[in-house]
Amino acid sequence: MNKSYEVYLSLYQAIVGREGQEPAYKQFSRDFFDLIIVDECHRGSAAEDSAWREILDYFSSATQIGLTATPKETAYVSNIDYFGAPVYSYSLKQGIEDGFLAPYKVVRIDFDKDLSGWRPEKGKLDKFGQEIVDRIYNQTDFDRNLVLDNRTMLVAQKVSEFLKNTNRYDKTIVFCEDIDHAERMRQALINENPDLVLEDPRYVMRITGDNDEGKAQLDNFIDPESTYPVIATTSRLMSTGIDAQTCRLIVLDRRIQSMTEFKQIIGRGTRIHEDYGKFYFTIMDFKKATELFADPDFDGDPVQVYEPGPTDIPVPPDEPGDVDADVPENALPISEITGDGEEGDGSEKRRKYYVNDVEVHVAAERVQYYDKDGKLITESLKDYTRKTILKEFRSLDDFLRRWNSTEKKSAIIDELREHGLLLDALEDEVGKGFGAFDLICHVAFDQPPLTRRERAENVRKRNYFTKYGEKPKPYSTPYWRSMRMEDWRILRTRPCCASIPSTVSERPWS
Repeated sequence: MNKSYEVYLSLYQAIVGREGQEPAYKQFSRDFFDLIIVDECHRGSAAEDSAWREILDYFSSATQIGLTATPKETAYVSNIDYFGAPVYSYSLKQGIEDGFLAPYKVVRIDFDKDLSGWRPEKGKLDKFGQEIVDRIYNQTDFDRNLVLDNRTMLVAQKVSEFLKNTNRYDKTIVFCEDIDHAERMRQALINENPDLVLEDPRYVMRITGDNDEGKAQLDNFIDPESTYPVIATTSRLMSTGIDAQTCRLIVLDRRIQSMTEFKQIIGRGTRIHEDYGKFYFTIMDFKKATELFADPDFDGDPVQVYEPGPTDIPVPPDEPGDVDADVPENALPISEITGDGEEGDGSEKRRKYYVNDVEVHVAAERVQYYDKDGKLITESLKDYTRKTILKEFRSLDDFLRRWNSTEKKSAIIDELREHGLLLDALEDEVGKGFGAFDLICHVAFDQPPLTRRERAENVRKRNYFTKYGEKPKPYSTPYWRSMRMEDWRILRTRPCCASIPSTVSERPWS
């Protein structure tokens, strides 16, 4: 081991070494390092009896700093117990407000069988001839103990429908219950998008720990310049550590009860990529996972829950793929929690029923937006936007005066964003192709919007710049009274037309 370097970068597995061999880190003296930085410290180092902790204890004389986006504070493990109270924290809310992280909207879809449950008639067999245990199956069972094929098809249909209404090449991650679910979802999405799969079979890929073909495409999925894969179905492999910069849609078809895991999954969409126009993302939730947004702990400061003592309960192992789960003392074994093992961990495959003759329907579908304070917007986005704009501008005339007197129009847009304007989401709702000016005038002041193409075409047809030149004639007030509003808007944007009247009294459209 070369000990002449000033800085060392290593994976945990590399310095622990193989079983039966002396760990590589013990080739260094205990006081060799002055500073140790542990990234993703919510993982193994949070557990008191982990191999990670042995390494940190060995180099206890060094200053040790733990970094994580999701501090782990549960009844079983604690980052704070080892690293101490956070010396600096930066919340998702702050990151969105400061423009470093992307805001989001949530599409919540509830199915009738998820809400009311399903009970098989006595003696009912699944499609493989297994007799289904007679009890009520609900959302916690679906795709874990019981598979309703029509439910899987309906999820794939709703995801594909959303992409067809936005952009079918938007990078999408679909989080499923287990590997079996991820494979069935992949096939259902292929059936919904045969035209694009025909263009390239990588349009939909399953990326799970057991699938070498899918894992080989992971780098392409996160590469902004690579078109394929577009849709990735996964279980736990992509929950953490994946820098999917251009991911615009996260689909949750898995029950998530761990706040740590929820934050990690949401983090797959919070990257902003200006070069590719990615400023916000959408969460499509089929399993009520986004109810965790309402939890006070979602974006709050970490609070220590676990304080170790001499009679500690043994720390339960993390789920395969090192995804953090808040596992209660009487929890089912890992094989019961995950179904098919994610990383070839040898977990047993439990019995699962497959039913293909039960109808499933959408019971409720709604779009929810979260404002700059992280609160749920229960009113329509248009109403919310109108109120946001009218807080800053009392009237259309007030807005136009500010707009025309400001050299950089982006300054007004940035100011409105700071007050909660969700411009990108608004464009999705009103329609693509409209500029910020038209969106604001349309939503807040009931003006008919013009797309950028329509506005340019109007200018060309009316030949204003040739007609008026660089030195417009001093037209009289009656002329301005006869001018249409959209014509007046166009001329007011020209530096040479500063003499055009701008007061309400000189215009007939107010």
